[in-house]
Amino acid sequence: MALISLSGIDKYYGTYHALRDISLEIEGGEFFSLLGPSGCGKTTLLRTIAGFETPDKGVLTIDGRDMARVSANRRPTNMVFQSYAIFPHLTVAQNVGFGLRRSDLTKAEKAREVGAALEMVGLGGYGARAAHALSGGQRQRVALARALILKPKVLLLDEPLSALDKKMREQMQSELRQLQRQVGITFVLVTHDQEEALIMSDRIAVMFEGEIAQLATPQDLYLRPNSRRVGEFIGMMNLIPGRMDRDGSQMIGDIPGLGRLPIVPDLLTDGQGPGDCTFGIRPESMSLVFNGELPTGKFVDGTVVERAYYGDMTYYEVLLDGGTAPVTCSMKNLVSRPVLDAGARTRLAWEPGALIVFDAA
Repeated sequence: MALISLSGIDKYYGTYHALRDISLEIEGGEFFSLLGPSGCGKTTLLRTIAGFETPDKGVLTIDGRDMARVSANRRPTNMVFQSYAIFPHLTVAQNVGFGLRRSDLTKAEKAREVGAALEMVGLGGYGARAAHALSGGQRQRVALARALILKPKVLLLDEPLSALDKKMREQMQSELRQLQRQVGITFVLVTHDQEEALIMSDRIAVMFEGEIAQLATPQDLYLRPNSRRVGEFIGMMNLIPGRMDRDGSQMIGDIPGLGRLPIVPDLLTDGQGPGDCTFGIRPESMSLVFNGELPTGKFVDGTVVERAYYGDMTYYEVLLDGGTAPVTCSMKNLVSRPVLDAGARTRLAWEPGALIVFDAA
């Protein structure tokens, strides 16, 4: 039995339909992410699980128990808010132990629990420090410790890293994933950051306009998005208008700049037939061929239109001979590999197995 089960959940705010027939299951010990743009309903869904919002329709169970009449403070969940909600006038230890103030534990037992929670998040010895003197990353750890000290079955995280700078955010992504494995409880994360969701999650539900567009593992979402909209939202993707024709039992793709080739059924997202369509391919599935390198897969000639140098990687915009618009390819920068300038002629290799066929725009 799944730890969290949602079936047919609908939520309205007046006439606005915020959640539309949401059904999903989240397993115990899973790191699950709700991913989507602002306003897609992911935070509303998280707050519904927490008990801060009441669905207008549908059933929500946690650990087999119907949550319809269970208030937020009696659910086996705890929440880390985007703002952290740290009390600035309290010490770190007082913040972390705030939820224990009405427990039956003795003062010594509470102190041991607080100390253990602080050690868990890497803040051992910080108990006496004033909360207002902490950095952003330290405040995030305090919020985590305060939530985990109550030993919830589910930890709900509402964009907890959004206020951190890039370097601290990347560090906390790794630490959060390690912490989840360490404590072994279910984490449900809300984020609009695709990279963050891919790095941290066991599974991801991509949401648009109150609906789940696709629910899958990070690898399946990235390599086999079930729609053009999901493909565009998860990472970068080249989208090339073309068409498919039938040759006996075989579908043949006609892709401007890349040519004609057989399309295997696994590359189709919706069982498309002959007609106009859009071909998707990731930038890393296309690569420039430099002198002395042997191309793999298929290759075509083209001209570099623009490049963006990122240090470890260079992204090239290449107009293929016979193409109608530039495509993007990404190249790992090596000491022996030059960085091409706009206007350079080049050869681009690509893997037909990386193509995905979407419906026409």
